[in-house]
Amino acid sequence: MKSTLLAGVALATAAAAHAQSVPSSPPSAASPVAQAGDLTTPQMALAPPPIPTVIPVRDVRRPATPAELRVRAANRQAAREPVARGFVNAVQVYQFSEGALYRLIAAPERVTDIALQPGEAIVSVAAGDTVRWTVGDTTSGSGSAKQAHILVKPFAAGLSTNLIITTDRRTYHLQLESAGTAMAGLSWSYPQDELLAIRRLQAEAEAATPVASGLAVERLNFDYVVSGDKPAWRPLRAFDDGRQTFIEFGPGFSAGEAPPLFVIGERGEAQLVNYRLSGRFYVVDRLFNAAELRLGGKRQSIVRISRSAAAKGRRKS
Repeated sequence: MKSTLLAGVALATAAAAHAQSVPSSPPSAASPVAQAGDLTTPQMALAPPPIPTVIPVRDVRRPATPAELRVRAANRQAAREPVARGFVNAVQVYQFSEGALYRLIAAPERVTDIALQPGEAIVSVAAGDTVRWTVGDTTSGSGSAKQAHILVKPFAAGLSTNLIITTDRRTYHLQLESAGTAMAGLSWSYPQDELLAIRRLQAEAEAATPVASGLAVERLNFDYVVSGDKPAWRPLRAFDDGRQTFIEFGPGFSAGEAPPLFVIGERGEAQLVNYRLSGRFYVVDRLFNAAELRLGGKRQSIVRISRSAAAKGRRKS
């Protein structure tokens, strides 16, 4: 029994001595200690992902070119804004001018009416933004009073685009903007057309007024003969009052087909003479024995107006 205890002690002493002689090493990753996650052993911390480098984007704006500056200046000068005196009730009436930019203020959920001139027919309508703007057309009235309308509506506020309307008479340029308030409608006045209408009425009144009004009937001489070619503009007759000569054309005569008048001299030479057109009459500021109306190129139409021999004799006496 004693010998057995001594043998065990000897074995234990030898094992301890051998353990002291072997250098210690850290447990491997596969060791049971490492896998168990010994809390007394510090763990390796995971490195955070790298932060991406953000390169700031500079707002590079090139300066406007001289051409762009000229375009901006031209647009500003051509702009026509709504003015208080231009409203007829809720409709803004612009004075039409070729090449002007007319401002239209619209609003979401509101329709603005663009009314064209009565009798004017739409050829085309083009908008810069057809996604966020609704553009349609309709008409009102009938016959000569039929009027075309363009209807516009934005989907949101803060939008801007342009609109071009071409018709059989003119071209309209509009600048559309959406805000919180909408114009009910806009239309135009046409000073040039009104002036032409006034002139046309004056011409019709002059044509309806007898050219011989105020003349002494007893002094009128109708002894003139119209001869030569027979074009559509051939005059009906000629007469004088002792001071002026009057050449009367037919009702369908127009100033666009007015032939020039030449007085024929004593030697047969053609001379220009002062005369004016009054309605469908030529008023010549002198008397003549013979004159010719000539019109055409290589093949001229010539109508001769001659005073009769009897009239010549009366003038001499």
